[in-house]
Order: sequence, then C-alpha cells, then structure tokens
Amino acid sequence: MTVAKRQRIRKADLALDWVGLRRGDYSDKYFANVVQVLNGLKQAGYRYKGDNPRQIPDASHFNVGDALVEAQIFNRRSPIALITGVDVALIMLRHATGYHDDSGIFQETWQHLEVDAVHDGDITYYDGDPENVLTVIEIRGRYRDFAVLETPMLGVLSRASRIATNVYEVLQVSNGKPILYFPARFDIPQTQALDGYAYWLAVNRYNTENNLNIPPIVSTDAQGRWWGGQGSGTIPHALIACFLADDVEMIEQFARYVPLDTLRILLTDFNNDTLRSARIALTRMWPYYRDAYEVGDEAEMRRWTLNGVRLDTSSKLRDVSLDADDPRGVNPILVRKMRTALNTAWESWDVPARLEDVARAYCEQVQIVVSGGFNREKIEYFERARTPVDSYGVGSSFLSNNSETNTDFTMDVVRIAIDGVWHPIAKVGRRPSDNPDLRRVDLSEY
Repeated sequence: MTVAKRQRIRKADLALDWVGLRRGDYSDKYFANVVQVLNGLKQAGYRYKGDNPRQIPDASHFNVGDALVEAQIFNRRSPIALITGVDVALIMLRHATGYHDDSGIFQETWQHLEVDAVHDGDITYYDGDPENVLTVIEIRGRYRDFAVLETPMLGVLSRASRIATNVYEVLQVSNGKPILYFPARFDIPQTQALDGYAYWLAVNRYNTENNLNIPPIVSTDAQGRWWGGQGSGTIPHALIACFLADDVEMIEQFARYVPLDTLRILLTDFNNDTLRSARIALTRMWPYYRDAYEVGDEAEMRRWTLNGVRLDTSSKLRDVSLDADDPRGVNPILVRKMRTALNTAWESWDVPARLEDVARAYCEQVQIVVSGGFNREKIEYFERARTPVDSYGVGSSFLSNNSETNTDFTMDVVRIAIDGVWHPIAKVGRRPSDNPDLRRVDLSEY
C-alpha cells in the first residue's frame, strides 16, 4: 500500500515470471539448496540432533524440515531510505510461496504466513548500528515455503528504494521546482515500470510533506504504468537534424502538427547558439499567436505558444553568447542570459501599443528547462545561485549506486518457533528488530 494513495499494486500490474519465481530461477542457488535440504529432512522424519549452542528448550524433538521462522527484511542506507517495492515483494509472497508436490504441481501455502509490512512511501532511519534497524517486512511461516523468494524480494526493494531515495534527495534541494525523470535510456526496458513508480512515490512523499503539488513528469508510458501516468516529451536533437539543423523551422512545424496537449519546448543547443535560437523561435511564432489572439481563438493560441526552451549544452562546449572566461555547458550565467533574451524578445517586434502587454506576457511566460549531467549537487548549486530555472531534467544520476546511495536490503531469520514458543535465533551482531510503522498484511488482497 502506498503512502500517497493508500492503494496497493496488483499482480496484474506486474509482468513477472511466476513459474520461474516458484522454481527459484531468480534466486541465489544456495536458497535452492536450503529447500532441498529441508525437504529431505522432512521426508526422512529427521529431528534435531545438534549441540543446541543457544540452549533453546525442547530442541531435541524439533522438526527442522518444517521449521517455522520469523524473518525480518531491513535496509541500512544512512541516514534515511524512502521505502519502495514493498507491494511487489508482498505479491511475490502471495503468489510464489509454497512447494512442488511429488507430481510437480505447485501447492500455494501463503495462507499460513503471518506478514507485517510498512507502506510503500514510508521512511526508515539508520544510525550505522546493524543491531538498530527498522524492519520493513516481517514474515512468520514455514521457511522452506518462501526461502527462494529472498533474492527477488530483496532485489526489487533495493532497486526501487534506491531510486526513490535518490529522487527524494534531489527534490529536497529543488525549491519546489519540477524534476523531470529522464533515466530510461540508461537501463533495460523491463525496469521502467518499477523505476517510474519509485520516482512517482518520491514526488508524492515530497508533495505531502511540503503541501505542494509538483507534477510527476516521466518520459515513457511504461514509467507511468503502475500509477496511471503517461510519458511526456517534446523534441530530440534528431528531429532538428532532419530539418538540416534549422531548429526554428523545426519548432514551427512541430507546433503545427503535434496535438495541443503537447508542450512546445524548443531544444536550443543544437547549433550552440541558444539565445539566438530562442529569440528567433519566438519571433517566428508570435504572428500566428497574435492573429489567433485578435479573433479569440484559444486553441490556435495554445498551438502557437512557445511553452519553454530546454538548455542541454555539452559540458565540453561554451555557448557562443558567453565570454571566453565564462563556464562551459549549462551554467547559471547562460540561464540568466536566456531569461533576459526571452523577456526582451518582443522589444524588437513591430507591436502596436495596444498589444505590448500581450507580447510582453507572451515572452515572459516561456519557461526554462535545463538538462545534461544534473544531480543533487548541481541542482543545489543552481538553486543557491538563484538561477532562473523553472524545471530540471535528471537522468542517470537517479540510478546512482555507490557507497552513499547503496540501498541494499537484508533478510535475517531472527526467531524460530518450537512447540508454539518463539525463541530469538539471530546471528551474532543482529537481533530481532521492530518498526512502529509495521502493519498486518492481508495477503488475500493481492
């Protein structure tokens, strides 16, 4: 269940290989070994014969093959992690917990599990002490029935929570400006639905905490599949190339043929002369807008409104509008010059006095989008410099996985039941932990 909408993802939303999950194809092989050993002990009628180093009472007749355990799943990203992927992990438990009988038929046993979990969108905190963690999923049940699910459950939690936390941390320095989600080209297509969901969850968490309504903006339909969003976008450099590098002719034809609900945003860096491209584009589109304005045709006014410009200058280039000692790439100086160029473009037009305010507003409403190598640090720098950016496009940094962003999860067996009594059994250095955000889960809902 998500914090944002209090609704759960459904099995139908996922495209998972359920046969493979049940068979252990996606699990570290040692979990298949676990199942083989425990099944063998069950069939042999084995009872515990070890030295019982923890001195657990009544262990001598313990049925190891049918061991009932309490497993806790937790992460150790410091200082916080925005938890995402819980619903997917629970769907795996619901539809892949069980065993294959002697005829090879899979028998579901999820009904016998007792599960508590946090919501997608909850936050955990970690102070660096592995004995002081916040559990995100707690499972009580026969271990051999769900052992092979550890790897895929942890995998989906780790990836989704890492991306959600990375997005959330970027939002913290954005001053409420939209963050466009652009990492689709940096990974395989199969991850897009999960990744886009993690992004959406982070945006919703940030909006809730700050009483804002920042729109989630993704670039592919697949990224919006789990939350009802759709991909949005405007122009790639390739389309400008098709117009023989004439970006202004391109934006005119783009405005003429694309639907009105598609924003008209000019990618200005193709010729490394961003200010000139933006001003000429405004000059080209203004007469069409003016004619529509004069007759009150709101649809055509929308068609010929330049909604924004996107600066994507390579870090190796210096825009021709800048001085020799100015920075390369997209930088605050370039953005400020662009803002001035946009705001004053109308002053060179032959505008009758009665339309001056309209022309001025037409230019001033153009927003500035920046992209190309943006991450938390770069956005924080731009915001500290009070750069007149309206939104940021962020790509590969959302997928960052290093010592600071790593959000891997662990599942520990921390208790074991003997004759209905639960005993602590965690390995040294770990202990059963709790989390006040845990809630009992009804797996039948999945």
